[in-house]
Amino acid sequence: MTVPHPRLAEEVLAETDAALAETDTFLERAYPGEDGRRQPVHTVYVPADRYTPGLPRQWGDAALALVEEHGGMPSLCAHLGLDPGLTAQVADRVTAKLHNDPIEDLRLDFEDGYGDRGQGEDGDAVQAATLLAHAVDAGDSPAFFGIRFKCFEAPTRRRGIRTLDLFLAALLERLDGLPPGLVLTFPKVSTVSQVEAMVDVCRALEGAHQLPAGSLRFEIQVETPQLILGADGRAPVAASIHAGDGRVTSLHYGTYDYSASLQIAAEYQSADHPAADHAKQVMQLAVAGTGVHLADGSTNVLPLGDPDQVLASWRLHADLVRRALQRGFYQGWDMHPGHLPTRFLTNFAFYREGFSRAARRLADYVSNTGSGILDEPATARALARYLYRGYACGAVEESELSDVARLDATTLAALARPHSDTETLRSTS
Repeated sequence: MTVPHPRLAEEVLAETDAALAETDTFLERAYPGEDGRRQPVHTVYVPADRYTPGLPRQWGDAALALVEEHGGMPSLCAHLGLDPGLTAQVADRVTAKLHNDPIEDLRLDFEDGYGDRGQGEDGDAVQAATLLAHAVDAGDSPAFFGIRFKCFEAPTRRRGIRTLDLFLAALLERLDGLPPGLVLTFPKVSTVSQVEAMVDVCRALEGAHQLPAGSLRFEIQVETPQLILGADGRAPVAASIHAGDGRVTSLHYGTYDYSASLQIAAEYQSADHPAADHAKQVMQLAVAGTGVHLADGSTNVLPLGDPDQVLASWRLHADLVRRALQRGFYQGWDMHPGHLPTRFLTNFAFYREGFSRAARRLADYVSNTGSGILDEPATARALARYLYRGYACGAVEESELSDVARLDATTLAALARPHSDTETLRSTS
C-alpha cells in the first residue's frame, strides 16, 4: 500500500505546539499522575494524650481477643459471608496482620477527639512527639503516623499552629530530620484561602526548623459542604489541591461533621448516605490525575455489647469497607480496635478473590500473549494498581506475583503508575 505524503507543513505543527505549550505545562504540573506512594488501608486516630508506643500492639491484641471471644477468625469470616475457600486464604493472614502490623496509619488527635485543654495542650504536644520519636527510633511505629491539629477557623487557628510548631520541634530534637512516615492532617477546611494559608505556615515552619523546602505536606479533611460547593457555584475542593503547591497528599471525607452540616438526623448519618456519596464523588473527580489519595470516613457503630450487637456491627463495618473499595476508596478511618478485624478481612478478601484473574490478565498483557480479553494500557494500569495494593497491605505475597503474573513488586509498582513507559516495562518483565 502506498502511503501518501502528509499535506500539512511543519509550520502548522509548530504553531499547534506553540499554541498548546501553556496547556502542556499546566497539565504536567497540575495532573502529574501517581507518584508511587504506598497508601495505607486505614487511619486510626486516638486522643494525643492517650498515645503510648505500645498502643498499636494493644489495639491488635484487643482486636484478636474480641474475635476469639466471638468464635474465632473462621467464624467471623463465615458471618461476613466468605466461602470456605476464601476463608482459608484470608483468616490466617489477617490473624498475622493483627499480630504484626495492626495499625498502618496512626493519627494523634488534637482536634475533636482531644478537645480544648488550654495551655495544657503545649505539654501534650511535646509529650506525644517525644513518645512518637522513641517509637520511630525503636522501629515500633506504624508505617504512617502524625497529628491532626486544630482547624484554621478563627477560634482555634493560633492554637492549631502552635501545637503543630511544638510537635515538630519536639520531634526534630529527637530524630535526625523528618521521619518518612510523617503525616499532617488539616481538618475542617472550608475555603481555598485556608489551604493557601496552610502552605504559608508550612513554608514558615520549614524555615524555622531548617527543613528542606517542600518537605512538609498535609492531607485535607473534607468535612464542610462549603468545600464541595462554593458560593460561586464551583467546587473549591478541586482548587484546594492545586492551591496546595504540591503539598496536598490526600483528601479524607469526614462522615459526621459533613452530615451534621447538612442537617441530616444523627440516626441516618453514615458513609453510605446519598449526601456522602455526592461529596465523595466530587472528591474523586477532584483528585483524578493529581496523584492525591482518597480516604473514606468512619462509622461510629462500634462492636460492643451482646454477641448479636457485635456481629451486627462487624457486618455493617465490613459492608461499608467493601462498598468503599468497590467505589475506588482504598482507605478509611477506624475508631475502635474491634474495627480492625473487619477492615483487614474485607480488604484481604477483596484482593484475594480477584487475584488470579487480574494476575493472569496482566501477565498476558505484559507478555503480549493472545487471550480472550483485549486490554487497553489504562486497564493494564488498573490491574497493576489492584495487584500492588493487595501486595502492599499483605493480602498477596510477592512470590504469588512472580508465579502468576510473572512480575516482581518493583516492576508491578512501575506499571501501576500512569506515566510509566509501557514498552520498557514489557521488555523488562
